[in-house]
Amino acid sequence: MNGDRRLQLDVLDELRWEPGVKATDIGATVNDGVVTLEGTVDSYAEKWAAEKAVKRLPGVKALAMEIEVKVPGSSERSDTDIAQAAENALKWDVAVPHKQIMVSVERGFVTLEGEVDWQFQKSAADRAVRHLKGVKGLNNFITIKPKVAPENVREKIEAALKRNAILDAEQIIVQADGGKVTLSGTVHSWSELDAAVDAAWAAPGVSEVKNLLTVSSF
Repeated sequence: MNGDRRLQLDVLDELRWEPGVKATDIGATVNDGVVTLEGTVDSYAEKWAAEKAVKRLPGVKALAMEIEVKVPGSSERSDTDIAQAAENALKWDVAVPHKQIMVSVERGFVTLEGEVDWQFQKSAADRAVRHLKGVKGLNNFITIKPKVAPENVREKIEAALKRNAILDAEQIIVQADGGKVTLSGTVHSWSELDAAVDAAWAAPGVSEVKNLLTVSSF
C-alpha cells in the first residue's frame, strides 16, 4: 500500500473517530501528502472539527477544505439572530475584550473585526462564535495591537520552543523585527506547526507572525 493510500485510510478513520464529525458525509483524497476533504456538513463547527482532526495526523503536508456547510432547517437562524447570539457569546467569554470587537453577519457568515492586545484574545473570539447554531462560516479579521513593547522577542520564542516537548527546536528558525516574527524551517506534523506558531504569538509585544514552516514526515 502506497503512502497516499495509507494516509487516505488514516484520514477516514480519524474522521470516524472524531465525535463532532458525521464522517459518512465527507470524502477524502490524497495526492503526495496533500489532503482534500469534500462533502457537506450541518454546521461550521463540524467543518472546523473535521479540519482539526485531519491536522492531527502525521504525514499531512497540506489540507484543502472543499466542504460545504448546509444548515438544516431546524438549525436555520436569521442573520439578526446570529449577530445577537455572537454578541452575547463574546460578552460572556472572559478572555474576550468584547467592546473592542465588531460583529457582522451576512447569509450566515460571521465577520469579526477590531483590535485586541493579544493573539489569545483573537482566538478566544473565534472559539466563542464558531459553535453557534446557524453559522455557516467565519472570517476573523481582528488585528493584534500590543500595548507592551517588544523586547528580546527572538530569544524568548527560541527558549519557549526548546521547552516544548513535542518540538524539535533545532529545525525551526526564528526571525524578529520588533513585534513582527517570521518562522521558517521544518516540522513533522501540523500539531508541531500549531505549537510553534502559538509559542511565537505568546511572546509579549508580538503583533504579527509570518508562518513559513513546512510540514514533512521525514
